[in-house]
Amino acid sequence: MRYLLIALLILIGVGHLLLPIDALLSAHRVDPELAQTLLLQLRLPRTMLAIGYGLVLGTSGAALQAVFANPLASPDISGASSGAALGAVVGSYFLGAASPVAVALFASGGALLALVLLFVLAGARSDSATLLLAGLSISMAAGAATSLALALAPSPFAFYDAFDWLMGNFADRSLSQAAAALIPSAIAITLLVRRIGALDIMALGEDISAASGIKPLRLTREVVVLTAIAVGACVSTVGAIGFVGLVAPYLARRLTRGHPGQALLPAAIIGGALMTAADLATRMIPLDRPIPVGVLTALFGTPLFVWLVVGMRRRLTA
Repeated sequence: MRYLLIALLILIGVGHLLLPIDALLSAHRVDPELAQTLLLQLRLPRTMLAIGYGLVLGTSGAALQAVFANPLASPDISGASSGAALGAVVGSYFLGAASPVAVALFASGGALLALVLLFVLAGARSDSATLLLAGLSISMAAGAATSLALALAPSPFAFYDAFDWLMGNFADRSLSQAAAALIPSAIAITLLVRRIGALDIMALGEDISAASGIKPLRLTREVVVLTAIAVGACVSTVGAIGFVGLVAPYLARRLTRGHPGQALLPAAIIGGALMTAADLATRMIPLDRPIPVGVLTALFGTPLFVWLVVGMRRRLTA
């Protein structure tokens, strides 16, 4: 199944890079170098970011769900994405962060602060209702603070400049911006994947964890920090995109029979495929204006979120 998912991801990635192919062929007929520039300078960074951001959200969501033992834990619902957006806005408009790396550092700091607040408010292994309320409160507070920061920003055009980015946008990103987002994310995700075995053992209980030499609190802190670095770096370049970090781990757990650690790699691949397909769909929809990819993921992810909340309510009232 894993190889089938990888093949699906590669197929969608190639389609994302080449479609619509008419524009490439037309540019090649006019000037082959123009077609090469279109492919390598415009489409390649977009494809790399779509796949990479999806991989990050899938892996981060699966890791957070493992340490919180909760299917509702994800970068967007936990407030990490909103915290990263707030960190990027404050760094860009008030603290002079201009380079992609500097903005990524501020965004990672915002995501880390949001996850630490979630850890403090909800606890390490909270029930679904507590985690949901704590995460939503952090997301709402970070969203309101982001709007206030944009309203008070020195630039009068801050709202207009940030709107597309806040809604999630892969267009017009350069290779240097893609590198600034994906290199730290790749390092953090690699370190998360190395903890697959520990996450599976942690799910078996405190006694087995202690016998295996695993410290749950230390492992939780490591996952929180690595998730903040990965999500923050991507949000600083592309914006906050919701529900991929919720849907991908949910589907992955179905494939791994509930093993939280083993779900990380399938969740990464599914997340990459979902994000790339969503961005490809925004380019193929025949409208006279672009639709932010975050709007599309929200439209498809919201029904699953509602279904999970209804299931949680039934279990509480049973």
